Amino acid sequence: MTKVMGAAMRRIQAGNALTAFGIGFTVPFLYIYVAQVRGLGSMAATSAFVAFAVSALVALPLTGRVIDRRGPVPVVIGAAVAASAGALSLGLSTGIVPILLSALALGAGQAVMQPALATMIVWCSTPGTRTRAFALQFFMQNLGLGIGGLIGGQIVDESRPASFTLLFGIEAVMFLVLAGVILTVRIPHAPNIKDAVPRDESRSGGAWKRLLEHKAMVKLLVLGFVIFFACYGQFESGLAAFGTEAAGISPSTLGFALAANTGAIVVAQFVVLKLVEKRRRSRVIALVGLIWTGAWVIAGFSGLGHGSAMMAAAAFITTYALFGIGEAMLSPTLAPLVADLAPEGSVGQYNSAFALVKQMALALGPLGVPLGAGVPMLYIGVFIVVSLGIAWLALRLGKQLSAVQDRPSLLKGEAVPAVVVPAAEPERVPA
Repeated sequence: MTKVMGAAMRRIQAGNALTAFGIGFTVPFLYIYVAQVRGLGSMAATSAFVAFAVSALVALPLTGRVIDRRGPVPVVIGAAVAASAGALSLGLSTGIVPILLSALALGAGQAVMQPALATMIVWCSTPGTRTRAFALQFFMQNLGLGIGGLIGGQIVDESRPASFTLLFGIEAVMFLVLAGVILTVRIPHAPNIKDAVPRDESRSGGAWKRLLEHKAMVKLLVLGFVIFFACYGQFESGLAAFGTEAAGISPSTLGFALAANTGAIVVAQFVVLKLVEKRRRSRVIALVGLIWTGAWVIAGFSGLGHGSAMMAAAAFITTYALFGIGEAMLSPTLAPLVADLAPEGSVGQYNSAFALVKQMALALGPLGVPLGAGVPMLYIGVFIVVSLGIAWLALRLGKQLSAVQDRPSLLKGEAVPAVVVPAAEPERVPA
């Protein structure tokens, strides 16, 4: 990695961490803010969460093309400004309509930032350093979210709406800080894997058509959907419902479980990195599927009612910690693989497609709530099968990858050609 790359990467990671810190101030308290502090009830709070998901699903299909044509820098800045306006407006809103409009702006801004920042990390790294770059991003995000949530919890007071306005104001400022930091980033050359992802200029059709013709990427998108639905999509919905209804877990124990998840990520991230960065990505993902299978089995034990309440709580906390270890293994694996599959000039499109799949999985995650609360053992059985499916899909994906895509450490010691990132040109509008 060159000095220019290193300087750019440090600024990107710093801005990313500060943004996560700001988001951590508000995410744990959004439901309470809308339903109780503003007195709008649970349906209004649920509608605000739906607005987040809808705005992401609408914005992301259009994002990739803009990133690839204009570059990620203006996209990050525009998204940060929109998110800042949404956050500040949300903190000042008292009615359902302004809250929903604010949530739409905030959700769209946050969603668009993800692939744009990921593209910047790709452009400022080499295939050999990309794994560590994304692992550091994930680590900093979780650390920022955890610290922000911890401090935010000391500030909020349900009897004082102004305390929530302060939290959203801090979040708005952090988005503007990100925009300011990104403005100072100098984008260097963007190395890629030679001949691993050739661009076929003879193919006709739009960017989405070409992406859907890429078999390895389609399999990765399917795998990504299953991963996000089985893990992130269940954390605060189906699994929480299972814990409180079937296992008798108290809200405070659920809080400890979430803390155990974050703690496992922060503690294990760089230890895990050393274990996975020289191994085949497909096999690392398959191992995550097996680890999560064990996590669901332990969760099922907590709901059987054969042990004490303390044993059930310990089993439930262990489940969340095992999910965290799996997340730590995936962070240096999935995002770099998306980048290494992308043809030259399509990194933004591929990152946006993967972010879209993630948002779809998160939006559908609450479908597990009725099973988790009403038929708990069936719920556990379904997700044991789904986790085993992750391992199977990962091994199938491995057969579609080239040697260096599956194990980029093979490039160590080899010269990797640099591809100059073209300056963004204004799009010509036909007369």
